[in-house]
Amino acid sequence: MNFAHLHVHTEYSLLDGSNKIKEYVARVKELGMNSAAITDHGVMYGVIDFYREAKKQGIKPILGCEVYVAPNSRFDREVNGGEDRYYHLVLLAENNTGYANLMKIVSKGFVEGYYYKPRVDKALLREYHEGIIALSACLAGEVQRYLTKGLYEEAKKSALEYQDIFGKGNYFLELQDHGIPDQALVNQRLLQMSEELDIELAATNDVHYTLAEDEKPHDILLCIQTAKKLDDENRMRYEGGQYYVKSPEEMAQLFPYALQALENTQRIADRCEVEIEFGVTKLPKYDVPEGMTSWEYLNKLCFEGLERHYDEPPQELRERLEYELNTIKNMGYVDYFLIVWDFIKYAKDHGIAVGPGRGSAAGSIVSYCLEITNIDPIRYQLLFERFLNPERVSMPDIDVDFCYERRQEVIDYVVRKYGKDRVVQIVTFGTLAARGVIRDVGRVMDLPYAFVDTIAKMIPTELNITIDKALKMNPELRKTYETDEQVKYLIDMSKRLEGLPRHSSMHAAGVVISQKSVDEYVPLSRAQDGSITTQFTMTTLEELGLLKMDFLGLRTLTVIQNAVGMVRHKNPELDMDRIDYNDKNVLDYIGTGKTDGIFQLESAGMKSFMKELKPHSLEDIIAGISLYRPGPMDFIPQYIRGKNDAGSITYDCPQLEPILAPTYGCIVYQEQVMQIVRDLAGYTLGRSDLLRRAMSKKKGDVMQKERQTFVYGDEESGVPGCVANGINEKTANKIYDEMIDFAKYAFNKSHAAAYAVVSYQTAYLKYYYPVEFMAALMTSVIENPSKVAEYIYTCRQMDIRILPPDINRGVADFSVDEGNIRYGLAAIKSVGKPVIEAIAADRKEFGPFKNLEDFISRMSVKDSLNKRVIENFIKAGALDGLGGTRKQFMSIYVQIVDHVNQEKKYAMTGQMTLFDLVDDEQKSEFEIKLPDVGEYTKENLLAFEKEVLGIYISGHPLEEEEEKWRRSISATTADFQPDEETGTPKVRDGAKEIIGGMITDKTVKNTRNNQMMAFLTLEDLLGTVEVVVFPRDYEKNRPLLEVDNKVFIRGRVSEEDEKASKLICEKIIPFTQTKKELWLQFPDKNAFQEEEQSVYRYLADSEGDDEVVIYCQAERAVKRLPRNRNISIGPQVLSRLMNHFGDKRVKVVEKPIENHL
Repeated sequence: MNFAHLHVHTEYSLLDGSNKIKEYVARVKELGMNSAAITDHGVMYGVIDFYREAKKQGIKPILGCEVYVAPNSRFDREVNGGEDRYYHLVLLAENNTGYANLMKIVSKGFVEGYYYKPRVDKALLREYHEGIIALSACLAGEVQRYLTKGLYEEAKKSALEYQDIFGKGNYFLELQDHGIPDQALVNQRLLQMSEELDIELAATNDVHYTLAEDEKPHDILLCIQTAKKLDDENRMRYEGGQYYVKSPEEMAQLFPYALQALENTQRIADRCEVEIEFGVTKLPKYDVPEGMTSWEYLNKLCFEGLERHYDEPPQELRERLEYELNTIKNMGYVDYFLIVWDFIKYAKDHGIAVGPGRGSAAGSIVSYCLEITNIDPIRYQLLFERFLNPERVSMPDIDVDFCYERRQEVIDYVVRKYGKDRVVQIVTFGTLAARGVIRDVGRVMDLPYAFVDTIAKMIPTELNITIDKALKMNPELRKTYETDEQVKYLIDMSKRLEGLPRHSSMHAAGVVISQKSVDEYVPLSRAQDGSITTQFTMTTLEELGLLKMDFLGLRTLTVIQNAVGMVRHKNPELDMDRIDYNDKNVLDYIGTGKTDGIFQLESAGMKSFMKELKPHSLEDIIAGISLYRPGPMDFIPQYIRGKNDAGSITYDCPQLEPILAPTYGCIVYQEQVMQIVRDLAGYTLGRSDLLRRAMSKKKGDVMQKERQTFVYGDEESGVPGCVANGINEKTANKIYDEMIDFAKYAFNKSHAAAYAVVSYQTAYLKYYYPVEFMAALMTSVIENPSKVAEYIYTCRQMDIRILPPDINRGVADFSVDEGNIRYGLAAIKSVGKPVIEAIAADRKEFGPFKNLEDFISRMSVKDSLNKRVIENFIKAGALDGLGGTRKQFMSIYVQIVDHVNQEKKYAMTGQMTLFDLVDDEQKSEFEIKLPDVGEYTKENLLAFEKEVLGIYISGHPLEEEEEKWRRSISATTADFQPDEETGTPKVRDGAKEIIGGMITDKTVKNTRNNQMMAFLTLEDLLGTVEVVVFPRDYEKNRPLLEVDNKVFIRGRVSEEDEKASKLICEKIIPFTQTKKELWLQFPDKNAFQEEEQSVYRYLADSEGDDEVVIYCQAERAVKRLPRNRNISIGPQVLSRLMNHFGDKRVKVVEKPIENHL
């Protein structure tokens, strides 16, 4: 008996199926079936993966989807709630027409019919029914719904309607049996209906997981999806454990009365033949000027660019350009380059900053001539074949960085130019990753948070880590797994769910541009925010031959552009494309490690690396960016040694010298690997790129075969080999080993060069125009007060003053005001763009505001100013220039607003007021006078600034204590924030650290056994960090844990995934309790002995914890007085001692805190 599964949910029925495609196909094969289907809920996310896997394992793939059918029209919203909002229906593609129609149906479900679920309707099914076979689905199908309610005639009517839509023989009534009582009843009716209406039956099993024992992990998955716990009473479940891939024998036991229905599934499977074509490009055409082909136009643009970039370009450059152009033509990418050139030109023409290039595209002289990239590939020895390899046909990949704020304008332009239906953003899937899945499963099982946290943290944080890898790498985890039953169950369940897609979202930058409407090639869906995306990911789209582009937003470009804009007020000549890239001052500045805010170089590790490296050229920075990554880091000492001592560099053979000289004898770049195999063994660059790929992907068999070719040559493909070029085999093998070692880490030099240019530009601006640069940098993070605070601290260290916002001198962004930085008005809470624009316009028209009343009455016309905005302006200090204190303004502004509104009312009704009758001289008597209330205390002023700006400007509550704070801590709050590049904080999990600052927030909670614990927010000069205080320490230190207290805390770092680390408190000490010592100096021992009694007399009436230390100069002896002589150091004691011994001999020393924490 033959049978095929036609109703199957895979992992792409998100969080509803745990049936992993690879395992599913393998299981089908193992059970002896020759075909299998994929029918995920409403989506086709998985069809290509499934198609490839099935073909690979020799199983026939049947591509389908279980769609949601709206009862009436897909455009209706809310017909009747609950179950009847939509019905299920299984659709299978019989041939390529059917597959194309299925994509249309599924796409329109998202684009037009999305309401709770992507819904289609019968009109749509009728329009696109050709080539599709339909099954009536599960109990949620329309026919079955009517049958469950006992409405047999209605059920018959809808079955006939579906048969009419899809055609006789293309619609089947579906039998299922998972032991649900309703199914037994429905199946009886379906058998009867099949007889009466002559519609055939098909038996299926609603598969949601692969093996019978996957019922448990699948149940956990459902809980993750619905945010429930396993113990919850009313939650979604699949009862009975029957939703797995059953064998034909098991199916026959279930349906002994309907064997024909089982046979039919095989008949349906045999009818389905869909062929998907891979690797054929479907590029859109670019409209070129009349009378030219796109090939001629591309040549014209390139040769014009060549003349522009190189004075009288030599012949070999022309030859390289022609070679590149011919490669591009032969590979069919002419239009591709024109499309990229066009939107980059659009951006540049509209003043949108564009990056110098990224990725391997910088290796192409065509890109340089078209100004797609800004980096001269000849000067930096960049290779075209690393970008487009004539021996390996693959889509070229040009990713472009744009100004962070205006990237969307470029995407909008492309949409306008090529059509809304042809330009779509790309989907990506968040997966249940190793640590995350353990936390999710632990939560569902209701295990204690701390217990699950400990297990999750045993998983190393490295790229592509899996639970299995972690069990091998971490012996502690393995031991716990083997000895603790609960941990074993947690990890086993997590392992079954690991890697499942968790949710779909929109790729940050990816956009697809196609020849025809995108849904001709791929199904569409909607992202969370409602925008339309493809249902296939980046890689799948490329395999299908569609053009994908990355439009990336790079904050640094925005910073450079804004900084240059400010600099041009005083130096209009500045042009970042023409600066000197070998400016010794800038390179030396990078070598000091003061690289806060400098692109790619601001992480702590990079700072110390730059200090050691002391770069001398842009080449050094390119190498620095490439080396500072896990793996190549091991080569850093060798690189620095070679740079500082040319004598230590050795080359295994003379041919290596020209290739490795720029990097002091180290292999740093993928391009160098390609040059070595070309120059030493005579490979073509195309073939050397294939070898580089094999090495970086660690393909052992290829590398072994290529070793032979590298050393001894290969006549067939015309490679002479090293030995033929006079390099002995021992040396050749040694070089090959070193390449293998390095190739898996080697970096793409073109990408590093492009980024090094951006790094250098930011360093140049910071060195020559520090105020403008820091202002632009702070504007770029204006939404993130903690980052602003960090940069304010940097400014203080650079001696740049930060001035409060000011309505007469400030603008929305941070700006430069006479060599200081003026705070941006947009950073004040609840002050929106309209208010700032109204202020700027009014200032421009009528000049600066004179006083508070003038400001309020002028702005009241604009209707954008309410009391809250005025109050926030006052608190932020933005009105300080209007001649009054903040306290005066706060006490009077309501009165002025009411007065102005009253005046406005009179004016509206045309009534005269007393004010209109008097002349100008008397008017001043009617002005509201500021009350004589003085100013707030420093603490209050700062607290108000913090409230409305998120940070302190005019000072910091800790500034008096900064010295003590610096000396006593081992980490700042900034060290707890994840690093932007590496994603991990500077402090390590489990490390003991001391932090200090002011408690700004406190939340007290009760634990399960009813004890009190607290969560504190501690703020220092750089930002905040969360501190967890467990019950034992909470009770001990309760009085110290009040808001506004200044304390030092010692504790253990607790790392969090993808957010700031916390500190688990172990000991707390207030700032005031730090110990001091009083030192008294005597010329020698004798002198002390003579004066000893008078010293004791002076100390007698002071008691405290501060120690007294005697220092005898001649003998260099230190004597600490016994504890009963301890005093409390205060002005009285000090002045007495100084009068007697002179100030030079009396000194107070503060002790660092670790001595008593």
